[in-house]
Parts: sequence; structure tokens; C-alpha cells
Amino acid sequence: MPDMPDSAPPVAGAPAPNEAAARSGAGSRRGERLIALFEAAKGLLVLIVGFGLLAVVHQDVEQLAEELVGHFHLNPASRYPRIFLDVTSHFSDLRMWLLATFAFCYASLRLAEAHGLWRGRRWAEWLAVASGTIYVPIELYELFTGLSWIKIATLTANIAIIAYMARVLWRSREGSPPSEPSL
Repeated sequence: MPDMPDSAPPVAGAPAPNEAAARSGAGSRRGERLIALFEAAKGLLVLIVGFGLLAVVHQDVEQLAEELVGHFHLNPASRYPRIFLDVTSHFSDLRMWLLATFAFCYASLRLAEAHGLWRGRRWAEWLAVASGTIYVPIELYELFTGLSWIKIATLTANIAIIAYMARVLWRSREGSPPSEPSL
């Protein structure tokens, strides 16, 4: 459709040019906002974990872990409770502080990405593609160690997010009007 000069009268029933652009931009943002909510949820979850780690600094973490396993009536000799108990036996205050610091840094990154995606920032789109791509080799390795529906779903969701965000970036690079890339 050729560009109309600013002085041309509007066509009856057609939206004003800036209204049409606003509507198409809003439609294309729906997927980005959904991804932003997902990233914000991940960031908030890790933030809660970080605060949880700080809450148990200067406490007997191994004793707390044994109480937790007992509270949920788990067999401490079975695989996952045993792994949990073994890991907590090696925790020190320094390790807890380091893990909490890592959790806060990771949560900050996820929340910044979520904010940027929600606001439609290009840097956040690039960050979403880059940060999602980093996990693909790890997720593929996990699939090779043993198949599960959770591993398959995680890899599939991650690839879908990467593909969606790459398509958003590609469309904006081409200069085509924003439209809703399909998931």
C-alpha cells in the first residue's frame, strides 16, 4: 500500500494511520508480554530461593534438611531425598552466601529481561534469544542422559521461545510492519 501524504483526506471507515500502527504493534506484543511474564516468574522464584538461602545462614542446614525429609514422610534412603541430604551436608555459610548472591544476580537478569520485553525493548529481545540459546546444549545433554516428559517439554518450550523472539528480531530487521509471529 503506497504511503499517503499527510494532507490526503482519510478514507471513510478506515482507522487513522497512527491508530492502525498502534493496534498492529499491540497485537505483536502479546507474545513478548507472555514471555516477559514467564521470565518474571522465573526471576521471582529464584529470588525467593535466594532469600530462603539467606534465611538459613548460621543454622544447621543438614539438620533442617533431615527435618524437612521427615516432615514430608520421604524415605531418606531413596534417591532424591538422599541427594538432597548429601548436598546439604556440604553447605557452609560461605557457600550459602555465594549461592544466594548467584540467585540474586540471576533473578536480576531475568527480571530486567522481563521488564525489557514488557516494554518492547530491542536489547531484551536479543537477551531473550541469547539466554535461551545458552540452555539448549544443557537441555540436549539432559535428554541424552534419560528421556522424560519434563525434559522434552522444557526443551520444546525453550526452542519455541527462541524461535519466536528470533522471528520478532528478524521482522523488525526487515522493516516489515509488526505482526504476531505464531508460536
